Amino acid sequence: MVVDPEVPPDDAQLLRDSRQVLLKMRQGWAPQPRRSVASAHHRMIAAFGGVAFMGLLMGFGAPVRGLGLLMMVLFGIPLMIVLFVRNDVPEADEDAYEREVYEQLRWYEGRYVLTEDLDESSARILARAQRAIAAVTGSRVNAEGLLDDVRNGVMLPAQEWEIARLLAKLSGLRAKHRETVSQGLTPEVEAVARPLARALDSSEEAVLARVEALERYAANVADAERAYIAQHQIEELRGRLHQYEELVAETGADGFAVPELERLAADADRLEQALRRSVSSAQEAFRHLEP
Repeated sequence: MVVDPEVPPDDAQLLRDSRQVLLKMRQGWAPQPRRSVASAHHRMIAAFGGVAFMGLLMGFGAPVRGLGLLMMVLFGIPLMIVLFVRNDVPEADEDAYEREVYEQLRWYEGRYVLTEDLDESSARILARAQRAIAAVTGSRVNAEGLLDDVRNGVMLPAQEWEIARLLAKLSGLRAKHRETVSQGLTPEVEAVARPLARALDSSEEAVLARVEALERYAANVADAERAYIAQHQIEELRGRLHQYEELVAETGADGFAVPELERLAADADRLEQALRRSVSSAQEAFRHLEP
């Protein structure tokens, strides 16, 4: 599920955790209405009415009183159990939870997209966008703040939501269009339907362009990530450089190892410059994502 990033975080998590309830809703499910409080009053009136009737019977002579007492024992106590004990069982926790989720899902209708809302082509496009976003947000250069992590935290979820929302709308309209076309069209209607089909294709291409911009940004971040990792590895080696020099001097292997050690230092400088260029390229690519 993709949720509008403007939905409060707690509510957004509830929506994500409620996928099964949402699927039931899509199949026409709705929770049963709560039992009315008035029904308890009706049960109480019925019970007291029964007891009062029994009391009237007991007010007559001894034979009738005995019969009334017997009827009260036989019918009154079971009646009270049925009316109060069995019918006043609290609502099950699961039912209460699903009712709460149902109200939230109705409240936020249009603020979330399920993958089931997308056709096959749209689902593939969304998956590409999500992979690109995950590559950026999961990178070490982003975690270390070498990228604009604050803007990433705002812009990337907004991009994901906008792409998912547009693809869901496109999928729904495309399904209706295909259903209409599959019924067979007259030449006059076909002349109208053809440009509408092109409009759907153009809309998909526009969304795809957004995704490709995300993928270019992710590719630049991947370059920066490789340079970042390589630079740290070189720095670790440089930190032990004096140990290498000491070992080489003691073993008499100066002629073999010194050129390699000098190249190690030069590589570190080149990687630092490459990292800066990669980060700059990633930041430039990010600007293309801004509205």
